[in-house]
Amino acid sequence: MPFKSIVRELKEMKDGVGSRSGRGGEGKRWRGRARSHIAPDETSMVESEQSMEQGQWANLPPELLLDIIRRVEETETSWPARAVVVHCASVCKSWREVTREVVQTPEQCGRLTFPISLKQPGPRESPIQCYIRRDPLTSTFLLYSGLMPSEGKKDKLLLVAKRIRRTTCTDFIISLVANDFSRSSNNYIGRLRSNFLGTKFTILDRQSSYEAPTQSGKRTSRNGFHSRQPSSRTPSSSYTIGTINYELNVLRTRGPRRMHCVMNSIPVSSVEEESPMVIPGSLGEPLILKNRAPRWHEQLQCWCLNFRGRVTVASVKNFQLIAAYEPHHHNVPAAEHDRVLLQFGKIGKDIFSMDYSYPLSAFQAFALCLSSFDTKPACE
Repeated sequence: MPFKSIVRELKEMKDGVGSRSGRGGEGKRWRGRARSHIAPDETSMVESEQSMEQGQWANLPPELLLDIIRRVEETETSWPARAVVVHCASVCKSWREVTREVVQTPEQCGRLTFPISLKQPGPRESPIQCYIRRDPLTSTFLLYSGLMPSEGKKDKLLLVAKRIRRTTCTDFIISLVANDFSRSSNNYIGRLRSNFLGTKFTILDRQSSYEAPTQSGKRTSRNGFHSRQPSSRTPSSSYTIGTINYELNVLRTRGPRRMHCVMNSIPVSSVEEESPMVIPGSLGEPLILKNRAPRWHEQLQCWCLNFRGRVTVASVKNFQLIAAYEPHHHNVPAAEHDRVLLQFGKIGKDIFSMDYSYPLSAFQAFALCLSSFDTKPACE
């Protein structure tokens, strides 16, 4: 039976449970009139209602259910077909638990499935490839999964940012959906804030780095992140997880833009072969990113970088970021020194590619790329 039919049947069963629970109130009123009567066991009633809510699909043998979801996970590897995996998690509680067990993190499988994946590190071997569509009319930037816009089908929308210019700064509000940018909403992920000149940016996350979302453990909310939110006194609390600095280049004598990024939420030990001891409650020394140095092309008379076919249009916004290691980082493998962690560049009118890999997450990579869209009169 198709998964849409399963969800439809589940909703019908929930409607039936709702009508029965309404009649249950009459029993409570009757019990109040005659205390000598024997009251029904409410615990057993709740258990029976829960089993009816989950329906026949919850009664599948665990081995069979595990095999079904594993087959779906292995076959539906790209969007929009991968939405079937999400449908499996929404059938009932038992299906959700098994799906959570089967679906791996982006670092392990290189795929984005649930919203929680947007704040988990990408794969180590090959990058996750996405693209950004800029809408100048609404000042929004939409991050999609895929190499480039597809013809004839709807690509998976991952994140959306809206640029809001203020008197002394510019904010990029990052959300899960394109029609809700309220900082008190569950769709709010974080924001990127710049200074007046557009030379310094701060990446702000709704969650603390010490409470990073995990695949299992604490109860998660409907959108896949921890249900624990900042206190009611500060509904829009934010935590600094990174800063971006662009070197001043007023006379335009230093070549392309130069970025210096401090990722406070990513310790440099995450890329070391033998991680040193870290003080409890601390993330340790932060990872620092810098531009990969371009080379001057005499024939074209411009600066060039090898984007391996992912960037096709020359632009001042194009960049590649690598880790900036210090001499005392002895445990970093040689292959890590020149490995591109994030690359961003123009591939068409208002279309830009974004490829990222471990230890960056989609949210962090998106925020770094958004900084390139802001006006920088003193840097170019």
